[in-house]
Amino acid sequence: MTDTLTLPEDLQAKIADRIASGAAQDAVEVVRAGLEALEKAEATKLEVLRVRIARALDDPRPSVPSDGAFDRVEAILQAMLRA
Repeated sequence: MTDTLTLPEDLQAKIADRIASGAAQDAVEVVRAGLEALEKAEATKLEVLRVRIARALDDPRPSVPSDGAFDRVEAILQAMLRA
């Protein structure tokens, strides 16, 4: 499959700079590296969320009704606005 991708001039320039500096051999390598970095960042965010959810589910403290939690958050925000 061969597709053509038209990029804005600023991105074309960044790709050309990476190639000219020797950091990449061609545009495909630049795009591939960018996509790999994006996938890695997304995987890291997902893992952080999984850890936080697991920690919350394992928390032995009693649950707080959502209305009470939102009321506390609202009170904190209002106090911050008054300060």
